Amino acid sequence: MARSRYRFAEHDRPHFLTATVVEWLPVFTRPQAAQVLFDAWAHQQQHAGLRLYGFVVLENHLHAVAQAPDLPKTWGAFKSFTARRLIDLLRRHGATRLLDRMAFAHKAGRDDRAHQFWQEGSHPQGIEGEAMLWQKLEYIHNNPVKRGFVDRPEDWRWSSARSYQGREGVVEVFTGW
Repeated sequence: MARSRYRFAEHDRPHFLTATVVEWLPVFTRPQAAQVLFDAWAHQQQHAGLRLYGFVVLENHLHAVAQAPDLPKTWGAFKSFTARRLIDLLRRHGATRLLDRMAFAHKAGRDDRAHQFWQEGSHPQGIEGEAMLWQKLEYIHNNPVKRGFVDRPEDWRWSSARSYQGREGVVEVFTGW
């Protein structure tokens, strides 16, 4: 697969990001799988300067608006770390069908792993002001509503919409911009 035309703009500025499981496989159907993501974000907030403005996690992909001193490096580390942890989780739970599909999706010639968890690329789009930030947050938060999973964005547990409504979320988000 050719590299995407999307590139990180200024590496320290907020970006809208997407991470998709290979073949759109439904991995985030169990709370333990989603928790791997939230724990990784919390760790990066404490140790890598990650500022998470918003996010949503659905069964096979996630969207986020994030910023870090070196966002490409931080986001790459997030995807690498979570891929390893999630593959280990799938092994522990005997999810052989998912693992078989991820092994099939694995690129030949890569010696560093036996499975491909995330699709390549993150389609980073630099946020160019407050209006664009709000537009991306609205898109993120309404994703589960458009898919028919909930009636209101804040009812989706794995979304930052809860934090923007003053409710406790699963991971800290930066709303003070």
